[in-house]
Amino acid sequence: MTASKTAPAAKSAGKKTTATRRAATTSVVLQEAAEATVHRCVWAGEDARMRAYHDDEWGVPEYDSRALWEKLMLDGFQAGLSWRTILHKRPALRKAFADFDPAKVARFTEKDVERLLQDAGIVRSRAKIEATIRGARIYLDMAGKGEDFAEFCWSFTEGKPVRTDGIVRLTASPVSEQISKELKRRGFKFVGPVIVYAWMQAVGIVNDHDKACFRRKEVSRDFCGLRSAGKTAGATRPARSKAAKLA
Repeated sequence: MTASKTAPAAKSAGKKTTATRRAATTSVVLQEAAEATVHRCVWAGEDARMRAYHDDEWGVPEYDSRALWEKLMLDGFQAGLSWRTILHKRPALRKAFADFDPAKVARFTEKDVERLLQDAGIVRSRAKIEATIRGARIYLDMAGKGEDFAEFCWSFTEGKPVRTDGIVRLTASPVSEQISKELKRRGFKFVGPVIVYAWMQAVGIVNDHDKACFRRKEVSRDFCGLRSAGKTAGATRPARSKAAKLA
């Protein structure tokens, strides 16, 4: 009796499992089909971390001083390397540089430099490590003199992103040359016009998404949302979930 009663239940459970698997497969197929129709900037490629960075971070207007400084330092580490390399090393770089807290990094000593030179997870360049420590001290010096880093960065475009045509891909601009000159005057290193332009793209000072890229309009809406909320002067933008998971 027991066996005869449980057999139908087992069959029912089996049918439900099969149906669940089919539904899951269908969902994956639909997701893949939808993904195939999404137009991204070509540089995002097929790497999952690069795609998440492109979709969630690149080009979003950043008005937080510390975050702007961190991204500038990371672009300095990129000099001579690919952004993919830096992005994959970003978790290790954040750990090595105290989550890019300028107050902590500014206190790094020669002993810390030697320690970092032994860290295989980061870019082991003495010049770049020392430039980051120096950059933290300059950041604090600017703050001590009443010069907010975010206000300084955005002053060159009057606080608003510059939207390119999305067709011609620049590597530098008159504004990046001007910012580079001012950063160098303050003592920053690895801040040439090309590096600065890449940083401007990353932090949304320039909206340089390709014309067909789905993020081009979304990034503009992000800025409009921040402006309407009065958060375009030193505001901290919450990190997006996907990027956070991959960071």
